[in-house]
Amino acid sequence: MRHTYEEVEAVSDLPGLKATIADLTEKSAAPDLWDNPDEAQVVTSRLSHAQSELERVEKMGARLDDVETLYEMAQEEAEGDPEMGKELLAEVEREIERIKADLSDLEIKTLLSGEYDERDAVITIRSGAGGVDAADFAEMLQRMYLRWAERHGYKTKVMDTSYAEEAGIKSTTFEVAAPYAYGTLSVEAGTHRLVRISPFDNQGRRQTSFAAVEVIPLIETTDSIEIPDNELKIDVFRSSGPGGQSVNTTDSAVRMTHIPTGIVVSMQDEKSQIQNRAAALRVLQSKLLQRRHEEEQAKKKELAGDVKASWGDQMRSYVLHPYQMVKDLRTGHEVGNTDSVFDGDLDGFIDAGIRWRQGAKDE
Repeated sequence: MRHTYEEVEAVSDLPGLKATIADLTEKSAAPDLWDNPDEAQVVTSRLSHAQSELERVEKMGARLDDVETLYEMAQEEAEGDPEMGKELLAEVEREIERIKADLSDLEIKTLLSGEYDERDAVITIRSGAGGVDAADFAEMLQRMYLRWAERHGYKTKVMDTSYAEEAGIKSTTFEVAAPYAYGTLSVEAGTHRLVRISPFDNQGRRQTSFAAVEVIPLIETTDSIEIPDNELKIDVFRSSGPGGQSVNTTDSAVRMTHIPTGIVVSMQDEKSQIQNRAAALRVLQSKLLQRRHEEEQAKKKELAGDVKASWGDQMRSYVLHPYQMVKDLRTGHEVGNTDSVFDGDLDGFIDAGIRWRQGAKDE
């Protein structure tokens, strides 16, 4: 654990972090800071983030020091009072297990150092090849991610859902609001594959279906993504639920198309057209921000001569027949309990994905 902590400490660059905090603290104390509210928000947000990062790493170091001291006390106590020494050793073992878990989380957090990693995430799931089974699979994935967020106490908000005619969904977009939600969930982006006996096939044949998962960082008010009005096509329509049932009697849902790129965003969760329009614009800006970031990364890779594919197709397989197994094809991480995975037990896959991504960057 001490070795792992030293690696975390080195990656975190505590001297640099302290220097950043000192600089931002000086800027935040400037009397004219709030003359520019957007700039002030950036400064205060960066300061808060840097302070919490420093505190998290230093507290872990203090916990390691304390447990080492407690272990030495237990050994000394055991010589004079074996029973008391035994109790203290048991407490040391319990604390070590707690530190192991928290240190693993801290190690993962240090790998989330991308430009937008600390943002909230917007996830879009689309059914792919496989007909009604693919639509059902897309809905299973939506529930899986919502349950994962619920397990962690993260807030979620379904922003738009397009229901399929027979069962499942054609697509869905939802927000996960949590620290580092984007950095954490971005490793889930890619093509997911399901193999099972189709519940929609009266002959009980095995069916393979696909769904695509897209993860983008949520736009912030300080991001400079301006979209001219002449680049937007906005359509309004009536919100609908499963089976086409009317949710309300007004044309409150909004479909926003960015003409230069062809990106389309639909929103119908809010009660008014104005609210849906604002939500759609924010997600569209997020998609454009992500697109700009990907283009910048592609240029860097091209200049570096890197021709390796970044993700590829079929990043994870969910096999329910003839055996049960969920396996990530990038990391090799696999779980035999498919029910627990579909119920949101994804931490093992996400942690392995973050480590895999970091390893790919280091190569």
